[in-house]
Amino acid sequence: MKSTVETLSPTRVRLSIDVTFDELSGHLSDAYKKISSQINIPGFRKGKVPPAMIDQRVGRGTVLDEAINLALPDFYSQAAREHDVLVIGRPEVDIKELVDKEKLSFTVEVSVRPEVTLPDFSKITIAVDDVDVKEADIVEQIDGLRARFGTLLGVERAGANGDFVTIDLVARIDGVEVEGGTASQISYEVGSNRMIDGLDAALVGMSAGDVKIFETQLVGMEDGKTGAVEVTVSAVKERELPPLDDAFAKLGSEFDTLEELRADVIERLTRLKKMEQGAQARDLLVEKLLADIEIPVPEEFITSEVDEHLQGEGRMEDATHRAEVEAQVRSSLKSDFLLDAVVKAEAVEVTEVELTEYLIRSASRYGMAPEEFAQQLSSAGQISQLVAEVARAKALAEVLGRVKVKDASGNAVDLEALKPKAAAVAE
Repeated sequence: MKSTVETLSPTRVRLSIDVTFDELSGHLSDAYKKISSQINIPGFRKGKVPPAMIDQRVGRGTVLDEAINLALPDFYSQAAREHDVLVIGRPEVDIKELVDKEKLSFTVEVSVRPEVTLPDFSKITIAVDDVDVKEADIVEQIDGLRARFGTLLGVERAGANGDFVTIDLVARIDGVEVEGGTASQISYEVGSNRMIDGLDAALVGMSAGDVKIFETQLVGMEDGKTGAVEVTVSAVKERELPPLDDAFAKLGSEFDTLEELRADVIERLTRLKKMEQGAQARDLLVEKLLADIEIPVPEEFITSEVDEHLQGEGRMEDATHRAEVEAQVRSSLKSDFLLDAVVKAEAVEVTEVELTEYLIRSASRYGMAPEEFAQQLSSAGQISQLVAEVARAKALAEVLGRVKVKDASGNAVDLEALKPKAAAVAE
């Protein structure tokens, strides 16, 4: 096989490929076998029809067409590897010449990843927020701990945000109860916004024995349509928090005094704020790179992706939505090209341990067992995407270590100090 590559644009190439019939012979044999298994000819078993009989009955041209269809992906992939072409999207194939028993010539036009020129990361400075632990942050953390040891007491008044109510719910559409749309004796915190849209607003001002009906969009309903939810309150309770003293510190923590507990909260919040500095620096670096580096994107690929998305939604004629989807696809593609260029430049490789750790963390976020999560990824063909995510995060961490990071006050931020310390090796 002989092949050449012609650059049509930063994101489009044309591969010209010439194949001899000797190289096509294997695919030609496969074509005969495939057609033999599909036709019925008296005197021959399916799959045992000789090539000469197939040529006579269905025509040599049909066989050649089948052989070419089988061969094109192989020769195209081989040529792409030979010229180090990183293709994306569907190729456009054009058969230029076919001479039976001599040669096959064809071209392939396809979108490709552009070359991305990365800057000297050591010359980049990123400014992040100061570490500022506010009194309100400290109070919120300690009150959250107090809430865990609080006591719910029944009250004879209307419910307000922060109260707990015992409720029954019935959902209806056009007056008919929704299957599975009832719930009884649920304990719910008013203002937590953890259930149905509109429920919290309805509960404010309701007392034990009150019944109210409010309209909301139920699960599975189309946008703009609503159902009716009837809520009945059977009890209102307020949470009484334990006194803020040394006795509470002993009850709710490992510390003997409130002062020690407060100091620990401040230390943990300070470290959390520093970790947030690292995340902010990472996001700002990507934002800066995307703004500073010209990253061309393949328009043909974007159009294809947007059309496929809109067809799936049945919104091909929605120009406003098309513009929104196109902007999302374009932004995502540029980000992928940038991060993959960093992965390549840093020669990042993902270890099995790193992949496993990432998989376990991801499974935890979805509330799934790691084995179940991995099985779903495998079934959906997304393992390679997971590997790419790990590689991108790892590469970004590598280059971020060379970037100068300062806080708003001008102090240097040591991101290396935020990394987990390696366990000491036992002597």
